[in-house]
Amino acid sequence: MLKTLTTDFELDLQADVLVIGGGPAGTWAAWSAASSGARVILVDKGYCGTTGCAAASGNGVWYVPPDPEARETAKASRESLGGFLSDRNWMDRVLNQTYTNVNQLAEWGYPFPTDDEGKPYRRSLQGPEYMRLMRRQIQRAGVKILDNSPALELLVDDDGAVAGATGVNRQTGEKWVVRSQSTIIAGGCAFLSKALGCNVLTGDGYLMAAEAGAEMSGMEFSNAYGISPAFSSVTKTLFYNWATFTYEDGTVIPGASSHRRSVIAQTLLQQPVYAIIDKAAESMRASMRLAQPNFFLPFDRAGIDPFTQRFPVTLRLEGTVRGTGGIRIVDESCASSVRGLYAAGDAATRELICGGFTGGGSHNAAWAISSGYWSGKSAAEYTRSLGEHKTQRQVKGVGEVGLQSGSVACRRRHRTLATNEIIQAVQAEVFPYEKNYFRTEQGLTESLARLNHLWQELRNSQVTSEKELPRAREAAAMVATARWMYSSAIERKETRGMHKHLDYPELDANQQHHLISGGLDHVWVKSQPLNSTEKSESKIGAAV
Repeated sequence: MLKTLTTDFELDLQADVLVIGGGPAGTWAAWSAASSGARVILVDKGYCGTTGCAAASGNGVWYVPPDPEARETAKASRESLGGFLSDRNWMDRVLNQTYTNVNQLAEWGYPFPTDDEGKPYRRSLQGPEYMRLMRRQIQRAGVKILDNSPALELLVDDDGAVAGATGVNRQTGEKWVVRSQSTIIAGGCAFLSKALGCNVLTGDGYLMAAEAGAEMSGMEFSNAYGISPAFSSVTKTLFYNWATFTYEDGTVIPGASSHRRSVIAQTLLQQPVYAIIDKAAESMRASMRLAQPNFFLPFDRAGIDPFTQRFPVTLRLEGTVRGTGGIRIVDESCASSVRGLYAAGDAATRELICGGFTGGGSHNAAWAISSGYWSGKSAAEYTRSLGEHKTQRQVKGVGEVGLQSGSVACRRRHRTLATNEIIQAVQAEVFPYEKNYFRTEQGLTESLARLNHLWQELRNSQVTSEKELPRAREAAAMVATARWMYSSAIERKETRGMHKHLDYPELDANQQHHLISGGLDHVWVKSQPLNSTEKSESKIGAAV
């Protein structure tokens, strides 16, 4: 349902390109669009340059020099893990663009270290320095930044093309509208799991995109869990490659490792799991602290030496932030299936380079850089293609669920939205390993029924004041994301990538395809052949 756009906005702005999300993908998109001559506005739920998981810690990067043998090894390394759903042409594009853009960072002054031979080492980025630099660069390029200003809904014109967004400043309460010719969405969903830097990543972009008619892809591959100390939010997992995992009495857990987290998850269902990073040689420890200082802060505060003392660990859900599902992109421009709407980074499906499996940093960081750059350039080109007609569009908002507020009389006709209860209820369906990590037909079906009920509650409720709208939209976005996840997971009756289905434990060659999903009140799932934009026969999913 389209709503007439009111004029009740304290800030009313015009732009060629609007970027929603201020992490690596969003800032690269903004820089690319501005460098292409577009007027760009970037809105961030937090403070651009400091929020999001990349800004909080070190990031590995899939940076491979253009050596044919090295590139071949890089491409082959993840194909099996990802269930052979990736596309080598896209891998080549990402490797090329990432190599160019990381070298651009060096030209901008990023302080890359040197290796033992004195050569620049460009396979990792320190989040704080990286994102400070990106904020500075987009400001130099002329991008206007609205900090602490979450977007609430997209705008569309009479032809259904996306034409901007509305939102609110969390600090002042002032409402804003940006009328743009094209819009880019960046940012994923970690379901407020307390994973480091993920508190702003609640799937808002997915919900807004779906309300405008966009489709999702690979949402069954959104059950990534990161290892963290039980007393900490830090989910950087690289150093657990040098860890030994034990039971509480110190006995080694057979088969448990950073690469076999399913063993850790199975053990955590019954008893605590402990780790000690005792396989790291003494000579490595100082450099490890320099590489990822945030990793060690929780240990230092607790008075624990992780190299010599055991500590309890857990697995925190990181959803699409380390998963591969997201908005389906239809071509090399990173366009969605809706005109004027583009997706980048965690917001866009990473299946094209990762298939059904990925992890922290590496491919994710490269995808953020590359897809951000392409979406920004493409959005600017799309704006130019509109010509004189671009300023003549009438626009309306398409947001619905979680956006209702009203008088006491109106609230008598609707239930008051218990936002925190909704969030806790969706977390109860997606956090537990026995529901989301180890999936079964019965478990998925039962969870999806409860999620459908939550969606109906959201549909029939409203908040008591406009101050609650951002949190209400986060709740709605998490429920919507979980429904696409589980509806897709039910359709993939096999085990592939990070999708572990206990009822179908083997990979099925007949299911080597993508699953496209979408819808709000009625969620649908369809299969799509690899390297094709054509969708096969529809498979009906969940409906409310």
